[in-house]
Amino acid sequence: MQEQVRDREADRERKGPGLRGIGLAEVHGPSMVPTLSAGDLLVVRYGGSVRPGDVVVLRHPFRQDLLIVKRAVERRDGGWWVLGDNRYVENDSREFGVVPDELVVARAWARLRPPPDRGRGQRSPAALLAWAASAVRPLPGRSTRSERSERSAYRRFRAR
Repeated sequence: MQEQVRDREADRERKGPGLRGIGLAEVHGPSMVPTLSAGDLLVVRYGGSVRPGDVVVLRHPFRQDLLIVKRAVERRDGGWWVLGDNRYVENDSREFGVVPDELVVARAWARLRPPPDRGRGQRSPAALLAWAASAVRPLPGRSTRSERSERSAYRRFRAR
């Protein structure tokens, strides 16, 4: 299953200061679960530097008309090694290898969860407030998956 990201800004690769370099991208597919789900919107910054651990939007190396979202894991000769957070979906560097720098379109800053049951009528004010409190979240930092799990285990141990 192909992971897709639809760029809400008509796939413009804009660079520059201020809001001109900011855009939205919609996530389709399961490769970034649990961090991102289908229907999530990403607030992205076009251009700029990418560091290990960043969630990035890139052009698929074999189908450059297709935008995908992955986590930049490490620099290698020729570009970035990228992986999805869902280890069961292999539509990442395990399948297509290192991604050249010029195919990295944007870096994601935050995700916006879609409102629950959109299109099914009005929601109670309490339900909307609960959604709003969790709708906008910064994406996890620049740590790797193993560092995050070790840190989480350490916090659980300290809490006891």
